[in-house]
Amino acid sequence: MEYLVWVVTIGIAALGMAWMPTVSNLIRISYSIVYILLGILLFSIVPMLPYADPLYYSQFTLHLTETVVLVALMGSGLKIDQPFSFKEWRYPLRLVSVGMISCIAVTALAAWAVTGMDLASALLLGAILSPTDPVLASDVQVEPPHEGVKDTVKFTLTAEGGMNDGTAFPFVWLGILMATGSFAEPGAWMEWTGFYFLYKLLCGLAVGFLLGKVFGYVLFSLPEKYRAARIEDGFVALSITMVVYGCTELLNGYGFIAVFTCAVTLRNYEMGHALHRTLHAFSDQIERMLVAIVLLLFGGSLVNGILNHLSWPQVILGVSFLLIIRPIVTWLTLSRTKLKFRERSFLSFFGIRGVGSLYYMSFATQQISLPWLTSMWSTVAFVILLSVVIHGLTASAAISKLENFRKKSKIN
Repeated sequence: MEYLVWVVTIGIAALGMAWMPTVSNLIRISYSIVYILLGILLFSIVPMLPYADPLYYSQFTLHLTETVVLVALMGSGLKIDQPFSFKEWRYPLRLVSVGMISCIAVTALAAWAVTGMDLASALLLGAILSPTDPVLASDVQVEPPHEGVKDTVKFTLTAEGGMNDGTAFPFVWLGILMATGSFAEPGAWMEWTGFYFLYKLLCGLAVGFLLGKVFGYVLFSLPEKYRAARIEDGFVALSITMVVYGCTELLNGYGFIAVFTCAVTLRNYEMGHALHRTLHAFSDQIERMLVAIVLLLFGGSLVNGILNHLSWPQVILGVSFLLIIRPIVTWLTLSRTKLKFRERSFLSFFGIRGVGSLYYMSFATQQISLPWLTSMWSTVAFVILLSVVIHGLTASAAISKLENFRKKSKIN
């Protein structure tokens, strides 16, 4: 009976996602808020639903969030119409390097000073919270491929979300290794720099690029050159995601980086090809279906006590992170650029947190046991909830104001 109730619940939630983007546009509220509220309601009144506790079911949470992030990374890379170059991508590259590392450092110091965490736990928390989310940030990201609308702000947020879910990994490992006492051993810093930072990053980039070229040739060049059968199935995007991620992880590289790199490489192979829309559409549909499940479970976790270990210092840290640390760090990172005041303000404010942070928290839970583990879960859940509410209520209005400002600037 419990299984059947859960099957029906998932089916209805996934079905609702077919209309949810339209409904969100009408009510001007992010669908994330609606689904979390629905999860809270369902888990409050339906006793046969499973106990939603990501800490207890950390392995299930790890694989579910991992899958959602991977699908979102492929979709994010495929919908970017901006050809890759270091000049054109300078803003997101700056955010995922200088911006994210600065955000990790400042957040770690704040966690250590405000909550009393040990330095290793504080660093780990900073690394978990700092990446922006490619999953729940669809409201402020670029439109599907070939829409013909170039928006620097949305492009920057989309590319940032795609890149930093992988580039945060070395610092997550740094926190884990510090917590286990590994840095007391000789050569530990060299091992982290050489293996966890350089090798795994470069491996992810290399595998993603090479496989992106290979799949680009198979999908676009091969049918034209040898009159082979054209591939028109969208599920190929999911297949490519699985192959790229699995191969990279087998080589001990960062799979998240490889998947996004592959998606961008594939997108750049034949920028105008109609297949990109098909691939993105399938990825987007799978992503929305999985997000519905995650958000329902997240709502259920709020009912089942994920915030029980939240203290006032952690509340202060969470609010400060979203409203002070991320905005100021991003603002300073983008200083002395050609971005206008409102554009920098938009980029600074909309650093949405979500499924990526849940993944990293689950990953850390599988690796080590920390005295601060339950408190960290509560803090991460609080930041995600706060981000969903604040950004979900303001994204639509902020985008409208930014577009109106641009129209007036062109007229003047």
